Amino acid sequence: MIDAAVLERYYKKYGKTKVDEALAYLSYKNAEKLPKTESPDRPIMYIFRHGQTEDNANFIFSGWRDSALTEEGKEQALELAKKIKDKKIHMLVSSPQIRAVDTMKIARSLNKDAALLEINTDERIKERSYGLLQGKSKLEIQLEDPELLLKIRRSFDYRPDGGESIKMVCERVKSFCDEMIPLMKQHNLNIAVSCHGNSIRGFRKYFENLSDEETAAVETPLAKDYAAYSIN
Repeated sequence: MIDAAVLERYYKKYGKTKVDEALAYLSYKNAEKLPKTESPDRPIMYIFRHGQTEDNANFIFSGWRDSALTEEGKEQALELAKKIKDKKIHMLVSSPQIRAVDTMKIARSLNKDAALLEINTDERIKERSYGLLQGKSKLEIQLEDPELLLKIRRSFDYRPDGGESIKMVCERVKSFCDEMIPLMKQHNLNIAVSCHGNSIRGFRKYFENLSDEETAAVETPLAKDYAAYSIN
């Protein structure tokens, strides 16, 4: 939950109704149920988003900066752990960012085989860099200029100063998939991947052939659930 003192300051400046509406808009209420195709005779890639972080709770652009999981974020990861505890997993790959690594540690904890596996990291599945926006308040931008925030967050090609577009994230996720899928096929490996909201957009575009507009519109729940793709 956003810091009480910060919230009170926004209430005084913008009014409670406007602030509450902005908070509701930014709270992932439209997050979709994640797709699952799990064929026992084919390799499967399990993909999930990290749990809630301090930046998520305070509506801050994290990007490439690190932000620790909140207690709620740890609980979300534990809920995910219960869902994958019986999955056959042979390899773990995480974004190198601490929120993704810590989510993976919790998510694998109830799976007796996966709990023993090394966590590999890969830069290509990091969160989108927001450049000069990192550390800035999404809530404040929403209150001041909602059209600008929509452009920043949901335009496929828009690149913030010093940062990346969603398109650029999708390109590096594609590179990751193009490398991992032949490996999965060759060795019949099931892989669990811990990453971020924007890198999951890249995975969904890759596996589901989403349009650029559909990709930019995807919203993914924090931890709790996973997407699964059987590899043909």
